[in-house]
Amino acid sequence: MEIMGIDIGGSGIKGAPVDVDKGEFLAERLRIATPQPSTPAAMVEAVVELVKNFAWNGPIGCTFPAIVQHGVIRTAANVDKSWIGTDGEALFRDATGCPVRVINDADAAGVAEMTFGAGKGRNGVVILLTFGTGIGSAIFLDGHLLPNTEFGHVQLRGKDAEHRASARIKTEKNLSWKQWGGRVNEYLQYMEFLFSPDLFIIGGGVSKKFDKFAPFLNTQAEIVPAQLENDAGIVGAAMAAKALVE
Repeated sequence: MEIMGIDIGGSGIKGAPVDVDKGEFLAERLRIATPQPSTPAAMVEAVVELVKNFAWNGPIGCTFPAIVQHGVIRTAANVDKSWIGTDGEALFRDATGCPVRVINDADAAGVAEMTFGAGKGRNGVVILLTFGTGIGSAIFLDGHLLPNTEFGHVQLRGKDAEHRASARIKTEKNLSWKQWGGRVNEYLQYMEFLFSPDLFIIGGGVSKKFDKFAPFLNTQAEIVPAQLENDAGIVGAAMAAKALVE
């Protein structure tokens, strides 16, 4: 089954057609910088550009970096506040002329990793964390997703965890891998205290450099890098839209 996946992030919007039975791209992905300000009108234009690039006319799965309930955007931590209360599914559907399913970005990445990547075949409690502009999260119990967890906003030292340990903070504060790894470890240990996971999966673009900060991570739970790396969101978005076909 072929479905287009689009992954909307705070800094980039990426997309590609996906074979959802294999979890593989059917064409090289295209990335467009997230418009600033990231208003609904501006981001719809970027999504339409992606769809036209692939001459796509079919179901689309689309991630969004926020709480998404029945297609409606409920928060806006890393995008323009005007998104709050917007029916994202209706907006993208009207603009593209295609059926669209919208899902939280980290939930999509988690679904992809649990199906094709580092979480495949793993039971118990699994937490996927994506480190990028913010920190996205997805938690699974025996392969079943609890959506919209937003663990990047738990409080750590008096501020949202993503304001201490996201990949963006590493760049902005010019932290060494050891310094940043220490912050990530503090966050993981707090998450372990709260949820006692069996496995942490570290996702986002920084997962490609897992070996740089892995030596500074120490939890009872196993910690592994995401296998689909930064492509998990696109694959998971496409998988979320399977219901539109089935």
